[in-house]
Amino acid sequence: MSLSRSPSPVPGGGWSSPGLINTSGRSSPSRGISGSNGTPVMWESARQKRAGDSSHTSFATQNKGFFTRHMRRLSSSLPRFQSSQPYAEKEKLGRGQWSADSVPLLGRLRGIMARMGRKMKIRLLILFGFLMSIILFYNTPLVYHWRRTSWLGGGSKFVIILGANVGGGVMEWKGAREWAIERDSVRNKRKYVDRWGYDLEIVDMSTKKRYAHEWRESWEKVDFIRTSLRKYPKAEWIWWLDLNTLVMEPSYSLQDHIFNHIEKHVYRDINEYNPLNISHPITDPFLDADSRSPVGDGNPGSVNLILSQDCSGFNLGSFFVRRSPWTDRLLDVWWDPVAYEQKHMEWEHKEQDALEQLYTTQPWIRKHTAFLPQRMINSFPPGACSENGNDTRIHYDQKDRDFLVNMAGCEWGRDCWGEMYSYRQLSYYLNRNPWERFKEDLVAVIWYKITGRKVKL
Repeated sequence: MSLSRSPSPVPGGGWSSPGLINTSGRSSPSRGISGSNGTPVMWESARQKRAGDSSHTSFATQNKGFFTRHMRRLSSSLPRFQSSQPYAEKEKLGRGQWSADSVPLLGRLRGIMARMGRKMKIRLLILFGFLMSIILFYNTPLVYHWRRTSWLGGGSKFVIILGANVGGGVMEWKGAREWAIERDSVRNKRKYVDRWGYDLEIVDMSTKKRYAHEWRESWEKVDFIRTSLRKYPKAEWIWWLDLNTLVMEPSYSLQDHIFNHIEKHVYRDINEYNPLNISHPITDPFLDADSRSPVGDGNPGSVNLILSQDCSGFNLGSFFVRRSPWTDRLLDVWWDPVAYEQKHMEWEHKEQDALEQLYTTQPWIRKHTAFLPQRMINSFPPGACSENGNDTRIHYDQKDRDFLVNMAGCEWGRDCWGEMYSYRQLSYYLNRNPWERFKEDLVAVIWYKITGRKVKL
């Protein structure tokens, strides 16, 4: 039959329309609600769900099976890309596809770390610790301290004495060029000692009246060596350097360059290179066997004085003295005011000629003196000792990367500042790091070819 109005439930149970009666005797339906034709009344959505209707436009995950349960986790770890036209659901406008650009960098890094395996995290941690160790121990002031220790570098065993000229000397005061030379020389030595953990003692070589009747210009180096041995009780070797010297290869340590294999570098028989024609060895019969031997006792540990020879003889612009009772005795005799008073008018090269005299006449000095090839510690520029042209034993060679240059005698007719500046620039060029080489040898060259202008990077 037809109903005049749609059926509706009443509070007490049953339906208000005719034909819909309560046949169960209950005030509310239990399983289903019977319709007018005796069939249970069901909601439309429940019927479609039971019938398996697939016409619904939305997708609902049933969470059945392994893959469906973990689909969300798998898909969240995949990379996301944002297209030129952002996608958005029609029913949820304004909520587009997730974009990596909207996530902070820290969040992205945390996400990457969360997806990494444990082994990969450990490897990255080890790599990070290794890089930090290199930075801390080679690019910070810590390098000076750990290289001073005896079990890592032994830098505390070496003291460099640099003879400066703060006062200006006897004849004239320093001008702008002299100040520039001193500034560059001091800076060069400071960088070197900071790299290898050595001590640097800068002393004033300006003329001072040590005694009432003496003016000992350049003789003060003997007295300064004695003072430094007392000031640095842990020092084993003293390296004297004149002001007009420049360390060309700061990557060479004294240990690797000389002292770790001192027996391979030094020679004790002066006849190998003897510009002074000193008779060697001394053959007096009252001397012991070591004094009559051309190489002394042959033990590298007994060497207490190391120097080089140029075309004129001994050169004391760069030499080494070792702490020992023999050294104390040598310095006392060398500084003897009586010998100075008697011979200083004859000794043109002052303390250098005095040492040559002691070596020639005193057998006990020869026993503990050794020589290095000049270019190992004291290379000359082409202007020094140039009477016979370029000498491969004496003059600096860029191909062999000589350790140190000594502009000896530049104040007599040569340009000290010009030589110091040119060798300083050459040292910088030879010791550039890979980044500086890339900038100057590639980028600057390409820029010059394109624009025709030189640029300093």
